[in-house]
Amino acid sequence: MTEVSKQDTIAAEGAVYYLFGATGDLARRKLFPALFSLYKEGKLAENFAVVGLARRPRTNEQFRADVHESIGEFCRYKADDAEAWERFAEHFVYMSLDINNVDGFRELARLSQGLDEKFNIPGNRLFYLALAPNLFGPVSFNLRDGGLLESQGWNRLVIEKPFGYDLESARELNQQLSQVFEESEIYRIDHYLGKEMVQNIQVLRFSNAFFEPLWNNKHIANVQISLSETVGVEERGGYYDKSGALRDMVQNHSMQMLAMIAMEPPSRLHAEDLRDEKVKALRSLRPFESAAEVNQHVIRGQYSEGSIGDKALSGYRQEDSVSPESTTETYFAARVFLDNFRWAGVPFYIRTGKRLPVKTTEVVIEFKNVPDNMLFAQRHDLAPNLLVIRVNPMEGIYIKINAKKPGVDNVVQPVSMEFCQSCMIGINTPEAYERLIYDAARGESTYFTRWDEVAEAWSFVDRIAAAWREDSSNLELYPAGSWGPKSAEELLAADGFHWWPVNGQAEDNVIWISGGPK
Repeated sequence: MTEVSKQDTIAAEGAVYYLFGATGDLARRKLFPALFSLYKEGKLAENFAVVGLARRPRTNEQFRADVHESIGEFCRYKADDAEAWERFAEHFVYMSLDINNVDGFRELARLSQGLDEKFNIPGNRLFYLALAPNLFGPVSFNLRDGGLLESQGWNRLVIEKPFGYDLESARELNQQLSQVFEESEIYRIDHYLGKEMVQNIQVLRFSNAFFEPLWNNKHIANVQISLSETVGVEERGGYYDKSGALRDMVQNHSMQMLAMIAMEPPSRLHAEDLRDEKVKALRSLRPFESAAEVNQHVIRGQYSEGSIGDKALSGYRQEDSVSPESTTETYFAARVFLDNFRWAGVPFYIRTGKRLPVKTTEVVIEFKNVPDNMLFAQRHDLAPNLLVIRVNPMEGIYIKINAKKPGVDNVVQPVSMEFCQSCMIGINTPEAYERLIYDAARGESTYFTRWDEVAEAWSFVDRIAAAWREDSSNLELYPAGSWGPKSAEELLAADGFHWWPVNGQAEDNVIWISGGPK
């Protein structure tokens, strides 16, 4: 894969990028590689600077060596041209900063003025807070009081999840940020919204005449959204035991994907119009009114000892920094409904979990079958038509239809067609953080979450969390390496459905119409 021609690329305006938490894992794995990829593809203007900020001491040379090591390990491009690397690295500087000391921010403002002059930057500032959420407010206040927001250019604040622990804490956090930044200046990252096939959902729906007319309760039987992980909690046991799958995955990633699938067509291709429609979809979610309703529609699980292949795996309660009596859920499945004209009566099934058999993110749209008294339905057990949007790790679209078996009179068989996008692009497909940093630098907010989206998602999941606090006996153990509690299968079976295979595990024949396996 050759680099994108810089003549075909619109570079973001020149700016200073401030990476708070520059010595952390997110910066090493995602942010430094993303910035280098954007630079290689001409998406960063030549007049930019990156300031790494953290408490531990580092020289500029040490910081640049850290960035180089990060790129070598995690970036899809290699920094193997020494001269080109030096040109890139000279834009990186480091400053040790106590984020509770406003004097340090004043010193940072003086450093910023020097960088503006050195690289001819027009005063634009992008502050990326790869920090704990309880630090968002204090850092914002010190950015203001330290004079960082007084330049002539634009100011943008990029913050990572989790955005609060519940609706109340999220409101408090948002009130703090709103004292310093306008809503239009706040970019809340949900990296799932940066994934290629999530962004492709609206194109798939609204650019194809044979999808959107069928995208409703007259033709769709159910929707299944799966976000499965093979890993356990790894080194995150202390954080995860206070969070769980509900807050770590459902409130943000699952709700955002549901909104993208369920929303109405926006009136214009503007960021605010698209986000307006996502909010409307989230407001249409039928809330759970009691603990009994939660128990009826929601499955809560935790992995116990098990195995994947020949590898023995410990249970969640044996993980580091996890309480041996923990009731934190590592698996979540739910049946939810949207009470609006388009989706009334259609169940949306959501599941996410750790220590499941495969890592995948997929959306399955199962269409209603033809009437039973139709000719072929009378003679054959017809399989339902499926549209599968594969988000990760395979990216593409999978469609299953019924067709005549070749050479045999009136024998119907399921036939699958697949467009494999990642097969064509390979490892050089842009990473989610690249897209999102590039968008934030251009002021493109479409794939960032607005405050009212965050609030609606918290309002929905808070009712589930409250029901679990009222009754904690509904936690089910499942063996690591399995597909979760058996009750998750029963949840769909009660409606006459089942979970469809994911990650290319379907057993029927596949016709590769484009981008097939190499």
